[in-house]
Amino acid sequence: MIESPPLVAMIHAVPAAHRIAQDAFAQEFPQATVWNVLDDRLLDDANATGGLTDALRRRMLRLIAHVMDGGAQGLLLTCSSYGEVVDTARVLWDVPVLKSDESMFKAALAGPYRQIAVVASTPPAVPAAVAQLEALVPAVRPGRPVDIVTALSEAAAGAGPEEAARLLADALRTVGGTDADAVLLAQYSLTPVRDALAALLGVPVLDGAGAAARELRGLLVPVGAQVVTP
Repeated sequence: MIESPPLVAMIHAVPAAHRIAQDAFAQEFPQATVWNVLDDRLLDDANATGGLTDALRRRMLRLIAHVMDGGAQGLLLTCSSYGEVVDTARVLWDVPVLKSDESMFKAALAGPYRQIAVVASTPPAVPAAVAQLEALVPAVRPGRPVDIVTALSEAAAGAGPEEAARLLADALRTVGGTDADAVLLAQYSLTPVRDALAALLGVPVLDGAGAAARELRGLLVPVGAQVVTP
């Protein structure tokens, strides 16, 4: 555990994720000193190439090296499309490095849900989320199968919270995913739709930013110094 206020770096691909993660850390991990790094071409370039290329992986690793050289004691990548780069970072640096939604996925898999829906508004987020969920199943819920359904609405990316929630709900209906026991938001930028989508579907809707902040708090702050939010 780290006694002094820990320096937590966050690498963002879109400005909206920056704001959402910042708010989550202010509520869930106020002890942290937060360092935000934004490359607002990361997501556009991944979309343009149909996913991660070797050049994009190297680019993210250079950003990670930048914050590690600057003294980061924990790191969160808020872009789900770059989650696979975390596996390499964990080998190269001996500090906690979290994928954007990993904490949320572990919480969902540990719960009682038999069918989990993943919703997104950008195509690369869908396979990235499913890959993380499936990789965690053997460790988090051995012997308990889970059915994963995905829905994508690119139109939701430019809509307000209420309209985006409706578009995502419609996308779920199209793929037959309205029977899911819980819905996971595959991008931080979708966090504002959480409550509206939960009201439309009548099931829990989980987001990743708060879960990540809580996990890093548990890893970096002594138990007696932690602040428990209501």
